Amino acid sequence: MYGAWWKLGLDATLLAMESQQVIGLRLAKIAAGGSGAQAEAHRMVSEKIMAANEAALLLATGGSTAKIVAGYRRKVRANARRLAKG
Repeated sequence: MYGAWWKLGLDATLLAMESQQVIGLRLAKIAAGGSGAQAEAHRMVSEKIMAANEAALLLATGGSTAKIVAGYRRKVRANARRLAKG
């Protein structure tokens, strides 16, 4: 009974921690300036809009909160890998 709630709580916590990593990496890239910084800022905004739209669509079609959190985690981890490469 509590297993699904426990997993959702854990996934939400991990999402928060992983997001902080991406925020730090993005801030470093933006602080460095240049065309890469501008491209990252644009990418960040467009990704957020797309992710919010995807989450809304998933909810509207009966998707679960767990699926939404899992989708966000996939996107955040991909950004962390991309930004860590530099």
